[in-house]
Amino acid sequence: MRDVVLGIGCERGASANEVWYLVEQSLTTAGVAKSDIACIASIVLKADEPAIQNAARKLGVSIRYFDARRLEQETPRLKTPSEVVYRETGCHGVAEGAALAAAGPDSDLILPKQRSARATCALARKREE
Repeated sequence: MRDVVLGIGCERGASANEVWYLVEQSLTTAGVAKSDIACIASIVLKADEPAIQNAARKLGVSIRYFDARRLEQETPRLKTPSEVVYRETGCHGVAEGAALAAAGPDSDLILPKQRSARATCALARKREE
């Protein structure tokens, strides 16, 4: 059942290998199968990042992008808000915020932000009804 959203943030030009490795680590840590991923979500500033596009291709899913204002609305639900990220993007969290925004208001973070040298991932799941 594709009910998990993978939020990804990364520095400009992060390598596809680094992002993919972090994705795989994050899924393993959370006990989530690749087939459970509904989509990838990120900030619109990253719409041209090849590493994020590569991850979507490998998972066979689409990417949803949100503007910083929309991601900032998720700040009360973030586990690891960051002033540094806010100064750089205009929102307190890209990976967590995008995962929550895409999964909807009835969602929970099932894996808070995981970090590599140049990328972040988080996972959110829509609540069972």
